[in-house]
Amino acid sequence: MKIGRSKWLAAIGVALLSVTAASGQTAEKGPWWPSPFGAQDQAGNSNYITPEKILTSLKLAKTGKIYELGHIYDAKMPAFGDRPYVLLTQPANEVTKADQEAVHTDYFTGFLGHMGTQFDGLGHMGRALKMPDGSYKAFFYNGYTEADLTGPKKGAGGVEKLGVEQIKPIITRGLLVDIAGYKGVATLDARYEVTLADVLGALKKEGLSEDSIQPGDAVLLNFGWAANWDNPSKYNDGHFWVGENKGSPGINHEVAKWMVSKKVSIVGADTCCVMMMPQPEGDAYNLHVDLLPYGVFLMENLDLRELAKDKAYEFLYLNLTERLRGATGSPVRPIAIR
Repeated sequence: MKIGRSKWLAAIGVALLSVTAASGQTAEKGPWWPSPFGAQDQAGNSNYITPEKILTSLKLAKTGKIYELGHIYDAKMPAFGDRPYVLLTQPANEVTKADQEAVHTDYFTGFLGHMGTQFDGLGHMGRALKMPDGSYKAFFYNGYTEADLTGPKKGAGGVEKLGVEQIKPIITRGLLVDIAGYKGVATLDARYEVTLADVLGALKKEGLSEDSIQPGDAVLLNFGWAANWDNPSKYNDGHFWVGENKGSPGINHEVAKWMVSKKVSIVGADTCCVMMMPQPEGDAYNLHVDLLPYGVFLMENLDLRELAKDKAYEFLYLNLTERLRGATGSPVRPIAIR
């Protein structure tokens, strides 16, 4: 008996997310845990990036051309909400003789892991589930709880589980899914919701089959939105309907669940949140929790224009996060090499 892809994905979604008051969940078993990598795992789908996967991915670099996929970090970049970014450079010491060194040092304060081109780790977002006694409790990747993450220190010094230092280096096969190109526009509309049909249509146009997506791949979606980077209000600074902010395009829940079924390591896009923002009225939950609890990382605020211009749909992808103990996100310099 055959069923349509939409019904199949919906069935997966129900199976993954349904929790009854009668069964509840335990530390050992829940609707998305234990992880296939073991009950203690904290590395998520970076586990799919094996030595063999890396060696195969390295063969995709044939010309040595490098693509910078991240934006430069500075105080003018779009910040979602009122997140601060302050960099102070201490002026060099006064010099009084030849060959004396002059030294600068930097001081930074701000949302280090959730500003600019950013990597969302598994501790960034979880989902509340209803417990048998009628109360609600937040669970993260592999069934870790808020108490597991923030502990008795309540987050001082970072999370105690699922910090970005647990992630394995991401050196893998990257795929560009050019949604804007598929739709024949330079930039998607601010309220455009990217569907699974769009993703599959773009892959087909690029000569890539759905079955060609392999565990551990990084899938990057181009909406053309990086063109608005220098205009924070239009790009989406989180202040909806203020100034030029009409929101930003992004994928829907069906696409996110499909990505989980493909066991990709990262889903990235050239918008603040990968999903459409603000979400459609009546949406029950943030799309991030379709991905992060299942071990799939997110990359936000990419710049994919040059890749799209060159029709570079398959490439070596490097995404090395900072080893910030206890951080839930990380700045990163993502690179594509053809």
